[in-house]
Formats: sequence, structure tokens, C-alpha cells
Amino acid sequence: MGLVGCTVWFCIASLTAAPSKVIAPGETLKKLSGEFEFTEGPACDADGNVYFTDQPNDRIVELGIDGKLTTFLQPCGRANGLCFDAEGNLWACADEKNELWRIDKKGNRTVVVRDFEGKLLNGPNDVWIGPTGAVYFTDPYYRRSYWKRGGPEQKVEGVYYLTTSAGKVTRVVDDLKQPNGIIGTPDGKILYVADIGASRTYRYRIQADGSLKDKTLFCELGSDGMTIDNEGNVYLTGKGVSVFDAAGNKIEQIEVPEPWTANVCFGGKDRRTLVITASKSLYSLRMAVKGVGSQ
Repeated sequence: MGLVGCTVWFCIASLTAAPSKVIAPGETLKKLSGEFEFTEGPACDADGNVYFTDQPNDRIVELGIDGKLTTFLQPCGRANGLCFDAEGNLWACADEKNELWRIDKKGNRTVVVRDFEGKLLNGPNDVWIGPTGAVYFTDPYYRRSYWKRGGPEQKVEGVYYLTTSAGKVTRVVDDLKQPNGIIGTPDGKILYVADIGASRTYRYRIQADGSLKDKTLFCELGSDGMTIDNEGNVYLTGKGVSVFDAAGNKIEQIEVPEPWTANVCFGGKDRRTLVITASKSLYSLRMAVKGVGSQ
């Protein structure tokens, strides 16, 4: 009888799902809109509004904290990844001419990076700005139908560092197959870079001069876009959203009913709304954790 009782208890306990470490209790994924061609690059401003790109339609869209969707900028240089700096400027990986832009609150654009060592970049894809204002961006090569150029001019698909004060661009990673998603910790000490071509994500220590050291395998999964929360958990995208703790252990899988999940960030006044760009749609999910730093 005692053995039977233990067996029944074990079965009941095993059927009771453990509460999520990151999703708010009782919350489920919500579809906000499906009106786009391909959504990418969400970034949150100081007020909690989220800006993202509808890349094939060459526009940047704002999701206001009131839930309304409005076009912020069109055309936008076929912008892909986005990130806000401390002054409220929106940085964009302008894929049309392989440039990195800075866009002010009124939509005025400045081309910050046009090339590297006199040659066209492959196509800046994702960007992260650290607490000191230093800019890191990935430069994979994805052939675009609208390009009027030959093949890649850069010998590698790299990661670059830009000091905004000096305007100097330095390649800091040159040994990845196809770097894509990028995110750093809010203290500016750690940088995560996803090598989507090799299905790996790596962690680096950021040095005082902007260089990277101590490359370490974080997890055996690549990513399109990435974000991080206040517990140090890292969010990778592709097949839904995969969440890993700071030690590289997978702690959550958020299923998204779309062919591809491109990117993710935290938004809203309290930064507890996870905004997900996935194929033609935009989704949100209320979280128990919150976003931090540049998203």
C-alpha cells in the first residue's frame, strides 16, 4: 500500500508543471498584428515605446505604450537591427547600402559608417550600444535582391566596434561563420554574439579599449536577434524564443506560431512586456522579469 501511494503521488507531481522562471503567472502569448511582410529589429526607447522594422516594406514602425502602431520612418534604408543610445537616437543597420545610421527623434538620418578600410561592409545586421556609448554591430553576408553590387568585399563576416567619440571602426571578431544576433550586459562587461551559421552563441569579455577577450561557448544554438533581462537570462530567436540563464542552461522555450522568429526585446513602461517580431506578425508576452540597458 505504501508503495502504491508513493507511485500515485509521483505521477501527480510529475504532471504538475513547474512555474516559469521568466513568464508572468497565467500569461500567454498575444498576437498584436499580422499586417507586415517581415518584422525585425525591435528596440525600446526611454519611455517604453518599441520601434521595429518591416524590412521588405522599408519602414520603421513604432508600437506605442498605448498599443497603437504608427509608421516612424519610411523609407528607412531597408533597416534591419535597431538600438537606442542614451541620447534617444535610434541606430539602424541600414541594409540597402550596407551602412550604419543614427536617426534622431525627428527622423533625421546621419550615416555613421559607410565602409571598412575603404571596402563595402557585407551588410550590418544587428547592433548593440554599451553604457559608455560604444557601438558593436554584426556584419554577416545575406545576398539581397535590391543590391546593385558584386559579391562581398570583406574577406570575413565579422563583428565591429565603433567609438562614437572618435568615429573609428575596428573589427573585433573575425573567426565566426555568420555572426548575427548581438547583445551585451547592462554593465558593459560581457558581450554575447550568435554565430547563426554555426549554430553557436559565444560570450566575450569587453576590454577597456573596446576589444574582446576570453571567447567562451555560451550555448550550442545560434540566433537571429537577442535580448537580455534583469536576471541575466539571454533570449535567442529562430524557432520561437529560447531562454538561457547566465550559465548557459536552457530554462524556457516560448513557442511562436510563425515560420521564423527574428528578434525580441522588452518594452512597456515597466519593461515587463516581451515584444517578439516573427515573420509577418508582432507578438507580446507579459513577463516576471524585466528588460535592462540597451534593448
